[in-house]
Amino acid sequence: MTEIVARNPAGVFPPYAGYAHSVEVPPNARTLYISGLNGYESDGATMPPDFAGQTRLVWQHLGTILSGAGMGYDDLVSLRFFLASAAHDPENVAILKEHLGDHRACRTVVVQQLLEPDWLIEVEAIAARVDEPAAR
Repeated sequence: MTEIVARNPAGVFPPYAGYAHSVEVPPNARTLYISGLNGYESDGATMPPDFAGQTRLVWQHLGTILSGAGMGYDDLVSLRFFLASAAHDPENVAILKEHLGDHRACRTVVVQQLLEPDWLIEVEAIAARVDEPAAR
């Protein structure tokens, strides 16, 4: 089976806070592109007022979407975080590590005003999985 490989080549600064500079996805992998997720509850109208609450809901939604495609957090190859404040980054990294452990994906963090004033985080993701070939 061909694997998805995180690559951190010599000559580039060491990745900090647990990410990979690049991830190589083989041509036989299934890919899943996930739109920006925010911290709305399943009712689509309410959300926790705090960053941790919203972020944990984003990870819950992300896990549900991945599961629906037969994937999990270990299949994430790229994450893009949009934070309403740079002050949230340390907590974001801590919650990310709770979900990914030693798994490394590419990651970008952007600090900007989000679409709705109550949103404190939005996350886009790409996942890829190489499935075992069917038995003959």
